[in-house]
Amino acid sequence: MNANLERVLINETDLKKRIKEMAWEISKDYEGEELLVIGLLKGAVYFLTELTQAITVPTQIDFIKASSYGSGTVSSGKLNIQFDTSRNIAGKNVLVVDDVIDTGITLSEIKKLFDNRNAKSIKIAAMLDKKERRLVKVLPDYHGFVIPDEFVVGFGLDYDEDYRNLPYIGVLKREIYEK
Repeated sequence: MNANLERVLINETDLKKRIKEMAWEISKDYEGEELLVIGLLKGAVYFLTELTQAITVPTQIDFIKASSYGSGTVSSGKLNIQFDTSRNIAGKNVLVVDDVIDTGITLSEIKKLFDNRNAKSIKIAAMLDKKERRLVKVLPDYHGFVIPDEFVVGFGLDYDEDYRNLPYIGVLKREIYEK
């Protein structure tokens, strides 16, 4: 375990097992359809990779870089899109993939954006769901784990760009991010 963590919240085995289960659910729901998976950069990359490798329906991927966070730990409340998808999503089944639903602001705004672009359907897959932090009503269609309101890192989640490469989800020690 990394020395800057209080504890491991979700170990690598449980994480990967749940992601495969989610892929099975998604594959079943989209049977006979094509799917465009759009990942939120950078945090969703690890999750998106594991998830799409296990999805069995024809799948394409794209990315959007958008956030309501800067380098801190608290949402600014505003959506900032650094770069947009490269695909025309009109008429497509879109699955937005995110590492964690926290306030819900980012995903709510992205869902509106994609709806305005005439996607055939829009669903959300989140590896983690922090329900108690929600500021806007956004419910994932697929989620890996509901977690408490703690600052977590690993498997794509970061603190100021560090810890993404941990193969598990861990709780960061307060003294690290409150300095």
